[in-house]
Amino acid sequence: QVQVVESGGGLVQPGGSLRLSCTASGSIFSINTMGWYRQAPGKQRELVASILRSGLTNYADSVKGRFTISRDNAENTVNLQMNTLKPEDTAVYYCNAGIRLRLFDNSRDYWGQGTQVTVSS
Repeated sequence: QVQVVESGGGLVQPGGSLRLSCTASGSIFSINTMGWYRQAPGKQRELVASILRSGLTNYADSVKGRFTISRDNAENTVNLQMNTLKPEDTAVYYCNAGIRLRLFDNSRDYWGQGTQVTVSS
């Protein structure tokens, strides 16, 4: 059984910083893409940033230059450093991992439960 667990959300003032962390655990053969998505009230879930096992990254235009994604392949963790936060960054942030359970399995998406990030003065 696989679990994906996020931590690090909270309330921060505009211009502040937060760091989100996510760990995948269980009977995992490999993890390809790991990423962070967010969903604000009344809006669709959107990709914030993703990172391949190789380290190649991809960011939404709205967070480029402010957010940094990183991962530790040995620990099955992914982090999101968020700087210069804006009120429009307020959302529930979800961790996503593309996981293979066995060598010849296809990769399947696993999601965390979400962590609230609120940017407000």
